[in-house]
Amino acid sequence: MNIDGQAWRTIGLEPGGRSVWVIDQTKLPHQFQTLTLNTCAEAAEAIRTMVVRGAPLIGVTGAYGLMLALQVDPADAALAAAFDQLNATRPTAVNLRWALERVRDRVRPLPPEQRAAAAREEAGSIAEEDVAMCAAIGDHGLEIVQRLAAARPKERQGMPFQVLTHCNAGWLATVDWGTALAPIYKAHRAGLNIHVWVDETRPRNQGASLTAYELGREGVPHTVIVDNAGGHLMQHGEVDAVIVGTDRTTRRGDVCNKIGTYLKALAAHDNGVPFYVALPASTIDWSLDDGVAEIPIEARSAEEVTHIQGRVVEGADAGSLVPVQLTPDGSEGFNPAFDVTPARLVTGLITERGVAEASEDGLRRLYGPS
Repeated sequence: MNIDGQAWRTIGLEPGGRSVWVIDQTKLPHQFQTLTLNTCAEAAEAIRTMVVRGAPLIGVTGAYGLMLALQVDPADAALAAAFDQLNATRPTAVNLRWALERVRDRVRPLPPEQRAAAAREEAGSIAEEDVAMCAAIGDHGLEIVQRLAAARPKERQGMPFQVLTHCNAGWLATVDWGTALAPIYKAHRAGLNIHVWVDETRPRNQGASLTAYELGREGVPHTVIVDNAGGHLMQHGEVDAVIVGTDRTTRRGDVCNKIGTYLKALAAHDNGVPFYVALPASTIDWSLDDGVAEIPIEARSAEEVTHIQGRVVEGADAGSLVPVQLTPDGSEGFNPAFDVTPARLVTGLITERGVAEASEDGLRRLYGPS
């Protein structure tokens, strides 16, 4: 995708192929920096601290993290320890374990001296497959956007097609293209008049900082709104569709996404607004049925609720990034990172294989037996 006219991905190998570079998303939108990961521990820390985030990108970073570990020690015990270290960083997104298992299963039958190279190759394959899947999600989502835009009343035909999204499910959450934003990028490049309502997405503000950043660099018209404005906009006919991502999807179509997604789904359902979820196959957890009861919800630091990071705009420190406390001393914070939207509230699942009904039958029609 585009950053000031230059094509970027979110992750790649440094020259020589023995270390990994990533975009440091904790510095966005005010500073664009890359960070080099040289060890498995550094990869785990990048995932844990959300230098990289988004289910697909977490998976790719974990895969490369195993490569970094095997370059130091390719023995079985070291492989198992690295797997556990990386897998423990973020418990909700299923892509991480999926990618780690894929690399582990690829290298385990090999002699130790071949394992690091095989892990590098497998991680690269996972990254390239993610790009292809996200591009395909964009193509299938574009068809939905075009159909919904054409079906609007005549008096709205000349107006922008209004999409609301929550959190960041763009290219910064994947290797390229993104999931929920891929249809938007495809529509924009196809010349469709489109506008995006960007939820700020407290407490980490991934919408205000990341989604707005990448939409702006791509030239997509957008407006940042507070999280609670979406229902109001829907009531007044200002939202044509909601498209969000998911970090884990159960076999019956429940979706787990950034906290606050469930409330958007309820508002969309109440106002007759289509609510679509975009996801690659790696996000489907076929072992789970009831998302509310079975998906583990990550509880992050309360400090993400009580504090916020921003850029100083005046004075000697202008331009620097600083944390600011929002709450009174002594006030506690509670920070569940995700919630689950039941399948009954989902209009459809946009996958790399097409659009599925949010049900086990719908998913099986695309993917067959798990």
